[in-house]
Formats: sequence, structure tokens, C-alpha cells
Amino acid sequence: MKLKYSGIIFDLDGTLVDSLKDIAVSMNRALRLRGFPELQLNEYLGKVGWGIKRLANLSLPEGARDEETTALLAADALNFYSESPLSYSRPYPGIPELISTLKGKKIKTAVLTNKPDQIAQKVISGLFLPGSFDCVQGEVTGKPRKPDPDSVWEILVSLDLIPSKVIFVGDSEIDMQTAVAAGCFPMGLSWGYRSRAVIEKAGARHIIDAPCELMDFFL
Repeated sequence: MKLKYSGIIFDLDGTLVDSLKDIAVSMNRALRLRGFPELQLNEYLGKVGWGIKRLANLSLPEGARDEETTALLAADALNFYSESPLSYSRPYPGIPELISTLKGKKIKTAVLTNKPDQIAQKVISGLFLPGSFDCVQGEVTGKPRKPDPDSVWEILVSLDLIPSKVIFVGDSEIDMQTAVAAGCFPMGLSWGYRSRAVIEKAGARHIIDAPCELMDFFL
């Protein structure tokens, strides 16, 4: 069923790019530096998506999750990650082709992530061709993060789009909550870091199993 959507906003980690190992390596280096046990890669699946401070908090043993320790660990992990965010990260299969097709059809595209903006820009520029997206926005100090819808609306204004004409694609409950709050179409996917049940419960109205399926939603 082809619908008259004119824009799409993508989450980054777990949606466009598999970046979990780079994130995990950086956080484990920080945990090791601070004398805490490292986590296995799959233990990070349910912890990423809210931003670096929340990830740091969830990565600590429960008895060590005070504000000061969390802040120190987050700062360490961010420093490590900013040094080397692309050692293992790669676009998911079919994503580069999807972006090229969207651009060819003149569909406006944006990326909205809770990853710090400087790193988000580095990841996008390192893995995608210049001009692949009309807008890329990461976490900026003083601006609310997803699932707050303000950043979505800011992007929509800049691209001259209205929420009802935009699909928001993501792999997590955070993305679905953001889409619902902003008035966009909440579309989940099955190849990311959360289960189908989690994203359905969070409000996904449709879940795709391959990037090419997204084109079924555009004229």
C-alpha cells in the first residue's frame, strides 16, 4: 500500500548503522579504567538509545550508580568513543541503496539521534556519501533528547514538512515514543537492538524486516 508521505526521519544506531561494538568497546574501556567489571556485547542491546549518561548509569553495578560515578564514567566513555567511533560500525545491508533510492525520488531525509551531535556528524560523514541526508541532528547541550518531540518539530520546520506526512523509523521504544509524541508515523524494524515485542508495545504501527520494504510507503 503506497501512501503519500513526503519525508522520513531515521534513528541512527541500530537503524542505519550497526554501531554496538564501537559503543561497547568504549564503555568497557571506561568501566575498566574505573575498576568496574566489563559487560558482554549483548548486554548493551537494551541499554543504548537514551544517550551516553543513561548508558553509563545502566552499565554500572547497581550499587555504584550514583550521580558522580555515572558522570565520570560517561565522560571517560565519551572521550574514548569520540577518538574512534568507526572501528567496527557499518551501515546495515541495504541501507546505502535505500538512501540512494529515497534521494532519487526527492524524498526529504533526516537523522535524529541521542548520540552527541559531533560524533553523529562524524559517523554519518564517515559511512555515507556527502548529501545523503537533508539534516543530521544529534544530542546538543540545552536541547531535549528523544523521546521529547521538540527536536522532531525543529527538523520538520527546517525541511518544510508536517508530521502527518513523515515516517519516523527506529529500532527502539524511544523512537516509537518520539514518533507518537511528534505526530509522525511510527515505523519499527526487526534488525536493530530491541525486540519486535518491545517496539510494538511502544506504538509501532508497522515493522519492516528489510530496508527496501520502506519504499512501499511512498508513491
